Amino acid sequence: MISNANGILPVLDSVKLRELADCLNAGTPLEALVERWSFPSSNELLETGARSMQIEWLGSDESEVAGDALEGFPAKLIHRHSVFPLEKGDGWLRLAVSNPFDFAAIDSVASELQVEVRPVMANSETIQRLTKKFLGIGSETIDGLIALQRLQGGDVEMLEGIDPDSLEDAEEAQQASVVRLVNEILTEAIEARASDIHIESQEAGLKIRHRIDGVLQKQPTPPEMNQFRAAIISRLKIMAKLNIAEKRVPQDGRIKLRVSGREIDVRVSVIPMLHGESVVMRILDKSNLKFSLKGIGMPDKVYDQFQKLIRLPHGIVLVTGPTGSGKTTTLYSALSEIKSEDIKIVTTEDPIEYQLEGINQIQVHSKVGLTFAACLRAILRHDPDVILVGEIRDLETAENATQASLTGHMVFSTLHTNDSAGAFMRLGDMGVEPFLVASTVEGVLAQRLVRVLCSECKEPYHPDPEELPDDFPVEQRLDPNLQLYRPVGCERCRRNGYRGRLGIYELLVTNDEIRHLLTQAGTTDVIKQAAIRAGMETLRVDGWNKVLAGITTIDEVMRVTKAD
Repeated sequence: MISNANGILPVLDSVKLRELADCLNAGTPLEALVERWSFPSSNELLETGARSMQIEWLGSDESEVAGDALEGFPAKLIHRHSVFPLEKGDGWLRLAVSNPFDFAAIDSVASELQVEVRPVMANSETIQRLTKKFLGIGSETIDGLIALQRLQGGDVEMLEGIDPDSLEDAEEAQQASVVRLVNEILTEAIEARASDIHIESQEAGLKIRHRIDGVLQKQPTPPEMNQFRAAIISRLKIMAKLNIAEKRVPQDGRIKLRVSGREIDVRVSVIPMLHGESVVMRILDKSNLKFSLKGIGMPDKVYDQFQKLIRLPHGIVLVTGPTGSGKTTTLYSALSEIKSEDIKIVTTEDPIEYQLEGINQIQVHSKVGLTFAACLRAILRHDPDVILVGEIRDLETAENATQASLTGHMVFSTLHTNDSAGAFMRLGDMGVEPFLVASTVEGVLAQRLVRVLCSECKEPYHPDPEELPDDFPVEQRLDPNLQLYRPVGCERCRRNGYRGRLGIYELLVTNDEIRHLLTQAGTTDVIKQAAIRAGMETLRVDGWNKVLAGITTIDEVMRVTKAD
């Protein structure tokens, strides 16, 4: 045992160290040892192993790397031996190693650089994170360290075949190195929980950004990746069954993948830009499908009211918000709640993002005349009880939805408006008569998505009352003991301070006063005030409630909403 100021620290005896060495050298998981020796985690076991060998331990939050540590250090050694240089001095080098028992690797670094290596033990995840941070995505492939025997590379598997006719025009894009590089780009984004991948051709070279929890984050990429730009884009176009020879017009396609056992749908959009083609890929992870109104952050009061709305025998329920605010997820969750064998549900969508069991879904094809309006007319001949229209975009679709409601159907749809009251004005602008809007629209749900504070690292603080927004709840603003939370950043949330998103909601239920105002051509502000008098809480109010509950931050609410 070794003691410090805090008491006795455990160490591993020689027998256990030998077992740990065998496990690390064989590359087998540590879970069996963790369980047998009653350690809280594999990290605790590795740290104890480092202490037992009297070498330094690099915790996940101790990732400082000296500015010159990478100078002259061959990248191939990092990838080959799972090591990373931390600091160097006159004739010595502090080296993070995932396996301190791999003496051949340590000797290889020492002999190549002619230095004394001072090993620092770290888990493999920490070394991988440092590698991606300082060398960029795909650096291993770009250095040419490719497993040639696995042409697809990694754990990415195409679920649909590639057109063999296209391969003759894209030899470079089908080389093993490019295949692996593209797979690494996709895998890294999926592991980071990205909803979108942006691959942008810029004058300075290729730029990759991930949209994680609704916010774009630039990803580090090695400069050498620029020479692969055309090959990367061609490979993606081949995977999405697009024309790789056509570089003058936008193209849309789809890729179906299996990544580490998870089925992933990737929607691909390629657009020619000033400095070459740029690609945006929307990632739809089928393994994360959880359609539940409770699970998306809906407050109890809104949940109860919305439950009543979606179970009405007829009428229109609208969900509003900007692109990417979770409207489709809310509607899918609503359909999942009411779905049963005695109700026929038909949807028309563009595109169909997720396939729902027990629900009939129609893909819009505008090029052949299968628009939302045309689908809606056809759906009415299929004896539906509930209809979902992906979006009301024009007068024809709005009128058809209204007629469907008047003939005894329940219609769900989405609109792009800033708040719930604005939906009525939007329908009026399309040309729908006010009395029809008043008699058919039963309720409007406006929503936004805010990032959720990471539960592992968020920290409490007492805000300065002067810094709080003017519309922050008065009672809390004047409370000297008011405690809120702010982001810090840790390994679990990838140093962002946030992990995941949750909705904030504003539900307007159409009552008699609002119907009267609609027939009198009342303005959006007048309708909104009538709804507030009837008990509606605005987006901003729901946002402040989630801030006070320690779920999100003031900055997040201000980012997605404006003051009432």
